[in-house]
Amino acid sequence: MEARAILRYARISPRKVSIVMDLIRNKPLDEALAILQYTPKAACEPLLKLVNSAAANAENNFQMDRNNLYVAECYVCPGPTLKRIMPRDHGRAYRILKRTSHMTVVLKEKE
Repeated sequence: MEARAILRYARISPRKVSIVMDLIRNKPLDEALAILQYTPKAACEPLLKLVNSAAANAENNFQMDRNNLYVAECYVCPGPTLKRIMPRDHGRAYRILKRTSHMTVVLKEKE
């Protein structure tokens, strides 16, 4: 049995998110929450909410024991990119890419 939570269209680059996801993959739930709480990265705040949401889904929807949960899978996919223009000298225009992410966290129970 697994419980998952998905966050779509988060306004943060997938590259930044994957660095933090590598820290919590295959960790017990309590340890993953502690890592996310005390790591000074921008991606930690939405990921902390996402892991808490997955834990709540596990408890309420699947009657899993919170003490036996661990982060079985977590991955990030790129979402749509917002394209913006930054004016530069001599009438040029540079493109700015504002990237978005789709994050998924899957929790499973230890046997």
